[in-house]
Amino acid sequence: MNYLAHIYLSGENEYIKIGNFMADSVRGKQYLDFQIDIQKGILLHRAIDSFTDTHTTYRKSKHRLHEKYGHYSGVIMDIFYDHFLAKNWKKYHSENLERYTEKFYKSLQKNYDILTEKTKNQLPYMIDRNWLLSYATLAGLEIILFQMDYRTHNRVNMQESIVELEKFYSEFEEEFTLFFSELITFSAIKLKEIDLLF
Repeated sequence: MNYLAHIYLSGENEYIKIGNFMADSVRGKQYLDFQIDIQKGILLHRAIDSFTDTHTTYRKSKHRLHEKYGHYSGVIMDIFYDHFLAKNWKKYHSENLERYTEKFYKSLQKNYDILTEKTKNQLPYMIDRNWLLSYATLAGLEIILFQMDYRTHNRVNMQESIVELEKFYSEFEEEFTLFFSELITFSAIKLKEIDLLF
């Protein structure tokens, strides 16, 4: 899953959200250097990634992209699934997406000193281009995919995957809905298990 889903699945704890959001830039046992709720967020992120990567529904979605995009099909699929979360946000959260994302950006700025260097470097671009809200539209999604492709030195032209998204839109959305309901349940249980570790 990509940024928006990881933040959402963290619940309402500000620091668990931050830990989950920046977990990809924390290697191995480096998570132990952070305060407890940040650690919980990092561990939750890793559990979500493992659950996602092995889930048959997610793998079915990703398989449609694999022949053309290879290793990057998972990156693209994570972004597609965030699109469906953003598009259907009202089904999952009572607060509107614009307000929710604004609050998260402010939380990152307020807690800037505890962020990883990678997250600090990324933050101005994320806020300026409003990544989290951009997931909701195909136009915004295409820009995000273009930016991701640029960061990977244009290896596979990720922005072209909009064609596949439009072609299989209903299938992808149905698969997301099925998968995400299971992921919500898994994440809630996993977070309780992580709480017991501390």
